[in-house]
Amino acid sequence: MISAITLDLGSTSIKAGLLQRNGELSDIVSQPAPEIVLDGGCFECDALAYANKAEQVLEECLAQTNYLPPLGLCSQRSSFLIWDAKTGLPITPLISWQDTRGAASCEALRESESRIVELTGLGLTPYFLAPKLSVLLRAHPQWRGQLESGKYLVGTLDTFMIWRWTNGKQYITDASMAARTLLMDMRQQQWSSELAGMFGLSIGFLPQIRPSTELSIRLDNGLNLMASMGDQSAAFFSSVGSATDAALVNLGTGGFVMRNLAKNKGCLEGYLRTLLYQDSNFEAHIAIEGTLNSISAALAQHDVSECGVEELGSSEIFCLSEPSGLGAPYFRKDFGIHFSDSIENLASRQVATLLLEGIIFRVARILEDFHCESAIERVYLSGGLSEVICLQQGIASCVSMKVYRLQQKDASLHGAGLLAAGMINTVRNEELIVIANGGSHLLEKYQRWKVWFDDLLTSPQH
Repeated sequence: MISAITLDLGSTSIKAGLLQRNGELSDIVSQPAPEIVLDGGCFECDALAYANKAEQVLEECLAQTNYLPPLGLCSQRSSFLIWDAKTGLPITPLISWQDTRGAASCEALRESESRIVELTGLGLTPYFLAPKLSVLLRAHPQWRGQLESGKYLVGTLDTFMIWRWTNGKQYITDASMAARTLLMDMRQQQWSSELAGMFGLSIGFLPQIRPSTELSIRLDNGLNLMASMGDQSAAFFSSVGSATDAALVNLGTGGFVMRNLAKNKGCLEGYLRTLLYQDSNFEAHIAIEGTLNSISAALAQHDVSECGVEELGSSEIFCLSEPSGLGAPYFRKDFGIHFSDSIENLASRQVATLLLEGIIFRVARILEDFHCESAIERVYLSGGLSEVICLQQGIASCVSMKVYRLQQKDASLHGAGLLAAGMINTVRNEELIVIANGGSHLLEKYQRWKVWFDDLLTSPQH
C-alpha cells in the first residue's frame, strides 16, 4: 500500500514520488524546471510553464497507482509571483529566491535591521520576498491597488499551486514558507503589520497562514493535501527528525547547515532561526541555520571529479566560494569568490580544489559554532554536491564528530511524504565517511584559514 504521494517544487528540477509503507520512495518522476533567466540581479522563469510542468509530473507519478494517497508538498523557499485572481494568469514571472533586486530596499532599512532580525529570526537580505515585492510595487504602483482590492494575488510557489488546485478556494501558505518572507513574526507565527509597514506593504493582501501538517485540503484532482512546507524543512525532517545531537549539511544549489534548536534556547548571533514546520497543534519546530550562497555556481565552470582528495590542503592559497556574497552568520555581500593570492597560473583543477576547500571550511566553521553551543555527535550530508568525494572527505577531516552521507536521495521529497503520511520515525540509509590518509594536512590548513578569514572580515578595506 502507498502511504503518500509527494511533490518537490525545486529550483532546478520538479520531482514526484510514491512513499511506500516502509518509508522508502519509489516510482520517482522528474523533469527539469523551466530555465531561470538571469538579467543583472533578476532571476526569473515562466511561472505558468512551471505550474504546467509541476502538474504534469504529479499526474505522471499518480498514474502509477490506482490509489489516491495523501499528498505532501514541498517548495523552494522565498520564490514568488503575482497573478490575476480572475484568470489565474501570472502578472509577473516566477521570481526566484536567488533574485537580488530587493537590495536597495534592504539598504534603506539598515537602521531597523536589529528589529527585523528580532521579529523574523532572519537576516535582512534581498533573498526573501518582502524586499523584492517592495521594489516591484514601487516600480509598478498600479499593482498595489490591484492587490489591495483582491484583483491580484501574491504568494510563494506553494500558494499559487494550491490556489490553482482548488480553483481559487484556498489562498494559503504554511508557517514554514511564511517564515521565509521577512513578513512573519516568528514568535506569534502570524503576519506582522510592523514588518509589512517597514517594507511599505500590507498584510491585508497576503495569504492565510496555516499549519504545515494535517491540512486535509481536498484538491480538484481528488488528492487530499496533508502537508506543505519549505524544501529545506522537508529535507531536514527526513534526515534528522527531532534529534538534538545531530546536524544536516545539505549541499546543492546553495549550502545549508542546520540543527534542531532546543525550546526556549536563544539563537547564536548572526545565524538564522528556521521554522521547520508547524504541527496541527500550532507548535513550531525550530532549527538554527547557517547558509552558503550559490556554491554550485562557484563550481559550475570546473570539473570537480578531477580533484583528488590528496590535493586538499596542499596549497597555501585560501579561498571563499560564495559568488553572491557570504551567507549566515555573516551576510556580507562585499565578498564574492575571493582568493588570498593570484590564481592566474593555476590549472582549472587546482582552482576547483581551492573552491572546494572554501566550501569545506565554511561548513566546518558553522558546525564548530553549533557544537560549542551544545554537543553534536553526528553530521549527515545530503544534496547533489554531497556526492563529491573531496567534499565528503574534507568535511569529515575538519570536524570532530562522525560524518555520514545519506544514501537516500531526494530528501526534500522524502520528508514531505513522511509528514503527509504521519510517519515520524524512519530508518535512515547512511554511510559513514572514513577519513583517508592525508586528512591532517587539510585540518592544519583549516586552522590557518580561520585566522585569515577572521582578519579578512575585519580588514579596513571592507
